Amino acid sequence: MDRYEQIAAELRERIERGELRPGDRVPSTREITRRWNVAMATASRVLAELRGRGLVRAVPGVGTVVAGRPEPAPAAAPATAAAARSGGRQLPRRPAPEGGLTAERIVAAAVAVADAEGLEALSMRRVAAELDVATMSLYRHVPDKDGLVDLMMDRVFTELSFSAADAARDWRARLELAARRLWGLFRAHPWLASALSVTRPQPVANALPFGEWVLSALAAEGLGVPDVFTAYLTLFNYVRGTALSLEMEAAAEAATGQDSEEWMDQQEEVFMELVAAHPTFLRLTLEGYDFDLDRLFEFGLQRLLDGLAVLVGRTAPPAQDSSAPRS
Repeated sequence: MDRYEQIAAELRERIERGELRPGDRVPSTREITRRWNVAMATASRVLAELRGRGLVRAVPGVGTVVAGRPEPAPAAAPATAAAARSGGRQLPRRPAPEGGLTAERIVAAAVAVADAEGLEALSMRRVAAELDVATMSLYRHVPDKDGLVDLMMDRVFTELSFSAADAARDWRARLELAARRLWGLFRAHPWLASALSVTRPQPVANALPFGEWVLSALAAEGLGVPDVFTAYLTLFNYVRGTALSLEMEAAAEAATGQDSEEWMDQQEEVFMELVAAHPTFLRLTLEGYDFDLDRLFEFGLQRLLDGLAVLVGRTAPPAQDSSAPRS
């Protein structure tokens, strides 16, 4: 039995035992990859297997849920001229009416598609299919795909916020918190890193509080405008640049059916031949290195902040005006 069949069988048993009831969400493809440590392609086959058996169904804006019992077929309608011409065959199903369609629903469905399958899988046609509406009806609410992606980014940035208590921290702790929360946002939405541009920033209003948080922490240390903006962009682009690996790895898993460890195991012989003539590389490789993207992010973040600490240390915080009246 293939791995995807084993996982599908496990979920099917949970449904049959009543642990997952009609309407309950089943694990998404990303949850399946994490929980069962399988590739995205395998996770997709799990849900396809369950859908093929009629056990689950996709609900726009919600995800994949356990299917309910089939509803009884409606009474046969009086024969029409169209039905007579079709020879009794079932006519193609028309898209559901647009009633209730909003920009918010469209964006939520688009985010769900991109989260599960990446930006390459996103299209206006695909979002319309998720919502069971005609593709052209989307254009009454969003301008085009690029405009939709802007709205998607604006929506997910609402998940990133800071409290008044957070503001009491010193500059380094504030930047550390901001970077880790941005990293968490990229982890939750791997497509976001490639969608955001540093050289041509998009109009993402809900990303501005993040920028304000970092800029204000640096400006309060007395840095000049060029240093404040350069430090902010360096921090942002470090997190974003590291996060680009998230979507690339997800795409590679979907294409090959192998996670990074499986792929490295398969390539080990080739790599060992390559490093054989490089003694330091060979020795360190033989000693072993456990690659972990979160650990890589944290290491780089601390070194970046160490560098900024040198810059901040050269600039005294703005002195308070001694002539100002004291309260």
